[in-house]
Amino acid sequence: MCAPSAPEPPDPKETSAASTSTNVGTAIANANLGNVNQVTPNGNLSYSQSGSYKWNDPYTGKSYDIPTYTATQTLSDAGQAIQGQTDAAKLNLSKLANSQSAFLNDFLAKPVDLSNDATEARLMDLGMKRLQPALDARRQANEADLINRGIRPGSDNYAQAQNIENQGENDAYNSLLLSGRGQAVQEALAQNSAPINNLTALLSGSQVSQPNFVNANMPTIPTTDTAGLINTNYNQKLQAWQQDQANSSGILGGLFGLGANLIKYSDRRLKQNIRRVGTFANGLTKYAFEYIWGGGEQVGVMADEVRSFRPHAVINIGGIDAVNYGEALA
Repeated sequence: MCAPSAPEPPDPKETSAASTSTNVGTAIANANLGNVNQVTPNGNLSYSQSGSYKWNDPYTGKSYDIPTYTATQTLSDAGQAIQGQTDAAKLNLSKLANSQSAFLNDFLAKPVDLSNDATEARLMDLGMKRLQPALDARRQANEADLINRGIRPGSDNYAQAQNIENQGENDAYNSLLLSGRGQAVQEALAQNSAPINNLTALLSGSQVSQPNFVNANMPTIPTTDTAGLINTNYNQKLQAWQQDQANSSGILGGLFGLGANLIKYSDRRLKQNIRRVGTFANGLTKYAFEYIWGGGEQVGVMADEVRSFRPHAVINIGGIDAVNYGEALA
């Protein structure tokens, strides 16, 4: 009997190649599942395979074709028309902004003067334009009131009233200078930044309404553990072989161990060169034979004949028949 050889272990590179191929195929399948074409009132989104490229596994040296995709977004007819008009308007505004921006070099080269003299000059100018007309109207009303009350110009009472009026106007201008400085500074800065803000407004524009695409809730294909399956299959085969080896070792150990005992293997399958040489006293046929593993010629009985004569004398050990000669020849 020839013992079976141990199973060949899987080739690491072949196992890696099988696993990588499965992973690549799964990734491509998941990509295709996710490339869902969409149609909306504002436009469409479609996917197409635009080509592929070769990827070489540096470990196994195998090549894989990896597809590449193109996502194409198409606006509706109305959206495309709006897009065209918006682009044309942006171009016109950009040209206008370009022509108007030439003066910024000289304009921005002059720093904003925030000194006291400049700030007070702006405030006095503001006062002359807005405050002084109100003061003049109040002075005229006071003069008319004085005359109506019989107080004539040149009189002491008239002069005193005029002094009070002058003091009020002076206080109004002082209040303007004291409280209006912050406002004057802000107005100066705003005036300085106004051209830049205007140009920024010209260069910016509203956006066309884009299609609102949904995130498709697509299932994904899990990756198969190909390398694990290959190794598990090999381990199962190896364990089966090891069990067979252990069983064979037990049988052969029993065969050699029973040689000096009254219990001997007598299964015909374990014997060769069998020939009849006589009869035992109780009528069982006596045979000469050799065991298939060697050891010289032996004399004994056949287990199948003992079973039909004295079945209790036959013992099954691991699927092999043995005979208790003490029982069989008693």
